[in-house]
Amino acid sequence: MILTVTLNTALDITYRVRSLRPHASHRVTEVTERPGGKGLNVARVLAALGHEVTVTGFVGGATGHALQEQLLGAERISDALVPVHGSTRRTVAVVDTSTGDTTQLNEPGPSIAPAEWAAFQEAYEDLLGSASAVALCGSLPPGVPVGAYGTLIRTARSASVPVLLDTSGEPLRRGIAARPDIVKPNADELAELTGSHEPLQAMKDTRRRGAHAVVASLGAEGLCALTPDGAWRAPAPDRLSGNPTGAGDSAVAGLLSAQAEKLPWPDRLARAVALSAATVVSPVAGEFDRKTYDDLVTRVTVSERAGAA
Repeated sequence: MILTVTLNTALDITYRVRSLRPHASHRVTEVTERPGGKGLNVARVLAALGHEVTVTGFVGGATGHALQEQLLGAERISDALVPVHGSTRRTVAVVDTSTGDTTQLNEPGPSIAPAEWAAFQEAYEDLLGSASAVALCGSLPPGVPVGAYGTLIRTARSASVPVLLDTSGEPLRRGIAARPDIVKPNADELAELTGSHEPLQAMKDTRRRGAHAVVASLGAEGLCALTPDGAWRAPAPDRLSGNPTGAGDSAVAGLLSAQAEKLPWPDRLARAVALSAATVVSPVAGEFDRKTYDDLVTRVTVSERAGAA
């Protein structure tokens, strides 16, 4: 099974309005709720691709109860979330259907006590015993040490479980020093980490800091990757409009699923790009449009880049 870690889980609420205007009252035309947080979005896409997934992280309060209720009966997804005293956060995405733009509102999450962090680490170590890979995803809730991902990466490496890290800021910086197998920043996160706005140079610097392989999301431009096997660029074949929330999480699912199937890097990137684009046209984060994916995955062109050494 593949293990996804979402320390700051959320109940994702999506509102659709005809036109979003500041300082105005709006009539919501559609409301959806889904278990959320980056790792849960990754898990949902992995399950849709046919992989068995276990989700873990923190969950608590009435919002956490609602999240777990929606996980009940989810095909191929097992719930190993760790209970805490505080309440799971909510995120609200407001989609303007006239433009396709999305406005995101994210709560900070519950404050985690030292004993709760210790309980999670114990549960995580147990779960690694049956994991083929682990994804560490998203922000840290208050109370969790800023070096938490570094600790979890070292634990996974001790268990010989490949680990992918998808976070930002200081948790990303400290996590990279623990030598994850893959990191998946976006262009802004790469620039913040390295000071370079040139993706290839920034990825080289990220590898020097400890990452085994770097896959960078470039938004509508697709993905680029720097790995021990070479460097590649995988642009999206079409520019699609819609809700970009969760597109990066679908890319992570594509990378993990293709790794589990032992596909070469160009095929991993093609799958990740196609899934990311197919998520943009889906109305809800953590889901992708299957028809769009099936069409795009055969048309993504992955080219090798020179000067990767």
